Amino acid sequence: MKKIEKLLVANRGEIALRVMRSAREMGIKTVAIYSEADRQALHVRYADEAVCVGPPASSASYLRGDVILEVCQPLD
Repeated sequence: MKKIEKLLVANRGEIALRVMRSAREMGIKTVAIYSEADRQALHVRYADEAVCVGPPASSASYLRGDVILEVCQPLD
């Protein structure tokens, strides 16, 4: 069975922090997504990596499934 090495957390706030804390305890690295407005948010600073997915409006960032899926793709 393949071990999960990295987890993208597509959430913010306390939920994201709880998921990231659990992942860290399990030895799994985390990636936070954020909008430009949340650049300094706690979940962004706590994650091992962070990727900006767009401008402050949720409809242009957090709700853009196509952008989030693109972030999830492994690099060659």
